[in-house]
Amino acid sequence: MSIIPGIFSNTILVSAVTAWAIAQILKVSVSVILLRKLDFQLIFSSGGFPSSHSATVSTLALGIGKYYGWDSPIFAVSAVFGMIVLYDATGVRRAAGKQAEVLNQLIERLYPILNFDQDQLKELIGHTPLEVFGGVIVGIIVGLLI
Repeated sequence: MSIIPGIFSNTILVSAVTAWAIAQILKVSVSVILLRKLDFQLIFSSGGFPSSHSATVSTLALGIGKYYGWDSPIFAVSAVFGMIVLYDATGVRRAAGKQAEVLNQLIERLYPILNFDQDQLKELIGHTPLEVFGGVIVGIIVGLLI
């Protein structure tokens, strides 16, 4: 089997990429509904509701569990990988986003004094538990449908 047809016939890979794409598109929809702002840049951004990382790893683990069995070593690897991604999204990346917010505020206050030319640090890089939960739900739904 050739590489390209093989990739597109890999149901687990297709479902994981589909979950990511749906989560990214939902971010734009949520922005329109809640903020009344159409921002297509959200399709390629991290952070926000729902978490596309969470959707991707949830679909991946679900697909592997369905295909190879819930007791398979590869499911165990994907489940642990997923847990690390979920923890990172709500812990490490969220903390880094909060630190970026504080640093941006400091630079903004000190700018007139120091004449410091610095681009704003990206603040929306992590997720709240609700955003991660939303991503997991998207991932489960996509994993069950594909």
